[in-house]
Amino acid sequence: MKLTKIRLYVEHPLGQGQILPLVRAQAHYLFDVMRRRPGDSVLLFNGRDGEWRASVAEADKRGGALEVLEQTAAQIDPPDLWLIFAPLKKARTDFIVEKATEMGAARIIPVQTDFTNAERIRQDRLQAHAIEAAEQCGGTFVPEVADLARLDRLIDAWPSDRRLMFCDETLAGAARGLASADRGKWAILVGPEGGFSEPERARLSTLPLAYPVSLGPRILRADTAAVAALTLWQIALGDWR
Repeated sequence: MKLTKIRLYVEHPLGQGQILPLVRAQAHYLFDVMRRRPGDSVLLFNGRDGEWRASVAEADKRGGALEVLEQTAAQIDPPDLWLIFAPLKKARTDFIVEKATEMGAARIIPVQTDFTNAERIRQDRLQAHAIEAAEQCGGTFVPEVADLARLDRLIDAWPSDRRLMFCDETLAGAARGLASADRGKWAILVGPEGGFSEPERARLSTLPLAYPVSLGPRILRADTAAVAALTLWQIALGDWR
């Protein structure tokens, strides 16, 4: 029996003794790419029931089935944290989604700002990247990747109980951060390569629960800023403490 760790995200509930059918793409990956055979082990998670070990019960290029054997890890959910960012070029947008998944974002929201270059995204493709990132990093939770939203409409409908960490590039070098903040529901907002427009910055500053934050003495690239902001929040208020 091969023991190479393979993790798959599945939609089905997970429990001991269950037989789970494989969709064609999963069967191709397991049997054609990874050369798994009946009796080989696979790790499964669905974002709700933790991680489970299963074995290949049936192997077929068009499908197949897995038998769920035992739970190997409990479900670990991230903090109630959204990452809101302006999409970049394809590879850099993929990078942000992957790193946000690995670093514990519960929801990922691409937004159209005044200076955003990308006018559309492939939400299904980005969601698939989030699943792949969770499979590879050992996570048991997959964040929802929302469709592209307009920043002004998102602000207009902002929930009254969610704080917003607003990464303001004009504060570079200023000593402002999260020292006075409390835990709870949060979102991080990272702007586009051209920064936020003055109307956007003014509108964000009027939100009662907005925290303008500096990410250090240097202005960062947008994808670097997303990782830096997630790191800063996790250390100050998240589950890294």
